[in-house]
Amino acid sequence: MQKGRPIRSPIRQNIIELLFQLNQSYGYKLSKMYNEIFPKVTQRSIYYHLRKGLQTKEIKINRIEQETGNFSWGSEVEKKIYSLGPQAQPKGEN
Repeated sequence: MQKGRPIRSPIRQNIIELLFQLNQSYGYKLSKMYNEIFPKVTQRSIYYHLRKGLQTKEIKINRIEQETGNFSWGSEVEKKIYSLGPQAQPKGEN
């Protein structure tokens, strides 16, 4: 048996299914939608699987947007817009 986390993940597969339906989205919105539809997971876990999906080429960054506003951490935020990568295998229907 291999050490570490398995390469395939039901959480990442669910994120791929969401991206398949939405075409593209950013991490916070994916996290909110995920917890409405699937069993609840932490936001940290969603971001882990987005990063892991980038490594496995199941997910790609479509673009990066800069948004200004009055946030608790400052006046700017960077939104990474994710979409399906070339290795994604969504099982959903159109």
